[in-house]
Amino acid sequence: MTKRMRHRDWRWLALWWYHFFLLWSTIDGQTRYSIPEELKQGSVVGNLAKDLGLGLSDIFDRKLRVDSEAGKQYFSVDAGKGELIVNDRIDREALCGQSASCVLPLQVVTENPLQLHRIEVEIRDINDNYPNFIKEEKSLKIAESTATGIRFPLDTAQDQDVGSNSVKSYTLSKDECFGLRIKELSGNRKVPELVLEKSLDREKQSVHQLLLTALDGGNPVKTGTAKIIVTVLDNNDNVPVFKKPLYNVTVHENSVAGSVIVKVEATDADEGVNGEIEYSFAENTPQSQLSIFQLDSGTGEISLIGPLDYESSVMHEIDITAKDKGVPEMEGHCRVQVVVTDINDNAPEIVLTSNPNPVREDAPRGTVVALIRARDIDSGDNGKVTLQLAKGSPFSLKPSFSNNYALVTSGALDRESFSEYNIEITATDSGSPPLSSKKTIPVSITDVNDNPPVFTQPSYNVYLKENGVPGSILYSVSASDLDFGENAKISYSILDSKVQDVSVSSYVYINSDNGSIYSMHSFDYEKLKVFQIQVQAKDQGSPSLSSNATVHVFILDQNDNAPAVIYPSSAALGSLSHQRMPRSAKAGHLVTKVTAVDADSGHNAWISYKLAEATDASLFTVNLYTGEVRTKRAVSEQDDSSQRLLIEVKDDGEPVQSATVTVSILLEDGLHEPILDLRQKAAEPSKKTGRMTLYLILSLASVSVLSLLTFLILAVKCMRNSRSSGSCCMRRSDCDDYKNPNRNLQIQLNTDGPIKYVEVLGGDMLSQSQSFRSCMSPMSEYSDFTLIKPSSTTDFKEVISVLDASLPDSTWTFESQQVS
Repeated sequence: MTKRMRHRDWRWLALWWYHFFLLWSTIDGQTRYSIPEELKQGSVVGNLAKDLGLGLSDIFDRKLRVDSEAGKQYFSVDAGKGELIVNDRIDREALCGQSASCVLPLQVVTENPLQLHRIEVEIRDINDNYPNFIKEEKSLKIAESTATGIRFPLDTAQDQDVGSNSVKSYTLSKDECFGLRIKELSGNRKVPELVLEKSLDREKQSVHQLLLTALDGGNPVKTGTAKIIVTVLDNNDNVPVFKKPLYNVTVHENSVAGSVIVKVEATDADEGVNGEIEYSFAENTPQSQLSIFQLDSGTGEISLIGPLDYESSVMHEIDITAKDKGVPEMEGHCRVQVVVTDINDNAPEIVLTSNPNPVREDAPRGTVVALIRARDIDSGDNGKVTLQLAKGSPFSLKPSFSNNYALVTSGALDRESFSEYNIEITATDSGSPPLSSKKTIPVSITDVNDNPPVFTQPSYNVYLKENGVPGSILYSVSASDLDFGENAKISYSILDSKVQDVSVSSYVYINSDNGSIYSMHSFDYEKLKVFQIQVQAKDQGSPSLSSNATVHVFILDQNDNAPAVIYPSSAALGSLSHQRMPRSAKAGHLVTKVTAVDADSGHNAWISYKLAEATDASLFTVNLYTGEVRTKRAVSEQDDSSQRLLIEVKDDGEPVQSATVTVSILLEDGLHEPILDLRQKAAEPSKKTGRMTLYLILSLASVSVLSLLTFLILAVKCMRNSRSSGSCCMRRSDCDDYKNPNRNLQIQLNTDGPIKYVEVLGGDMLSQSQSFRSCMSPMSEYSDFTLIKPSSTTDFKEVISVLDASLPDSTWTFESQQVS
């Protein structure tokens, strides 16, 4: 046991000095403390926060902690004072054995940012252990004929203390036949030997009882004792003698059981049974060696029966005894020193000094993710470890000191591509063959708001029937965000804009959670045909990101307007229309014309006329499309002088909308003479007729010139716009700056009937139709020109009043117009 502890001392000493010089060469100004062993719990080692340049608040904020490479936590940090204090009993002998230097390396880890500090605490030895002999009593049998000067090795005392506190000397109780000498061995070790200084006389004294005392160098001195009993035997006066007092053997630690490592050999000059030798291990051989080595008592071969482990013990010292079979027994001694050579039988190990922290995806290159330590309990090249990361990872290893590494970012991170990395680290030693191990470290990537919401499409077209129910849903827009958590939560809103000088928020509102758009009220196609909504999707990140989409809302026309009669004017105003006609009227005579308009569009605005009721249905007919009221036959004397017609005006919509107008026709006999006079005067030019004809010609010429100018202006616009936008005939709609390339223009000239007008029509699916009408009286003294823009807000009474101002008085007849 004593020899095993001694060799362990050398191994620890060499290992600690190796680490000390390695760290000293890589770290400047390393923090180091020195304390004696066996300090009480709570004793202060030093002010750690001050020595590391940290404030007391940093202990909490940066989560300062102390890790011991020894496994057990002997130290802790007083969070209130920043002092390093003793946390548990420290026994230097249990930690470092017989090593001359005992240093506990500590790792101080701080976070935010992640940093690693290395400190060392030297444990000084105190004289707290007594020298101790493995066996308190040793028996020796010495023949009385043994020559003086013969030395008998004694057991050495073991002291767990080191340095000056270890065993320094031995003393022997007084005896006239025996003395004590100290044999110096390598490593400053001392072995006591009993020396026969005077010949023994069994008959005078057959037993000698001696007391061997071991003294250490501590203050005060501590001692240990062993009793030595020497029995004096009769003649067997030659002791076995080994060929070598010390056998040196080198064995690989992977040697198999049963291998013979050395053969010891001794001779005895005696003959017979006195010269027969048996080999055995010394009585003080520890059980740990007996479980590894086996000695053949007859041949002296030492073989392996258990595994060798370089990492547990570098060297084994075995004491061998050779005894003869004489009476008394004589014995000789030798020592076998077995040196174990290291082989690469331990794979390197990867240890996480700190758990990996989540990393923001916008973290800069060089951000510390985790602290890692590599270790291999083999020695030499077998214990040199290199770490390597798998290729393609945006991380790298940055060496710090003494097989410590920092895992840092080395490339751009994108959580949307990889939300977590399983980083595989391979540790490989430099042995032959090399051994390796792998460790996977999971690193999660935290989200940064770097992706704006994206709509499913940049614009949406919504077709909505007019007169819908307020509060009904128009459409639902949807956007998605590649980010996570709050950064991916989307709220929808409508950007403020104007529709017919009114905020769009007065028309619609949007559900901020799901993007559903609702109407605030019903829409009227005749007032509003199309408008735009700018919808914004915004996430909840910081700072928030957003994107926009345009929703085009097209109002679809419904047949919700009945035709409105604009002529005869009195009928349009709700009164009975009175007309006169001569009894001499022939078949096909134009009595009057009913004119109606419909504010709807398309089929809903197609108007037809029908004679619903009549005093004499055989006398009059109404044109289905023009509304002209004509005679079906010549008027007879039997026809009533007062005729009443009920004319129905209806559109082509679904459901059909209609209106009626009542026309009262008075048949008069006296109207034929003025007509004859007019016919006679027609042959003779008169100033009034010539002036009226001139006005009519000028009016028609003006309409023709107006039409020609309209076409020329549109042609020039088409040529200009086709160069820039490729579209022709563009104009503004009710929405601001909204352009429509599909504009259809129609010009309709109507000179049939009592109202002469030309219509310039422009309309499409995306904008409101506009109709410009030139209304002229058939026999006005002046050329009246009136523009009418029909819409849902048109005041038809104003139109009728304009027409009335243009028409001649009630004495004018259609017959006179035909004559002229």
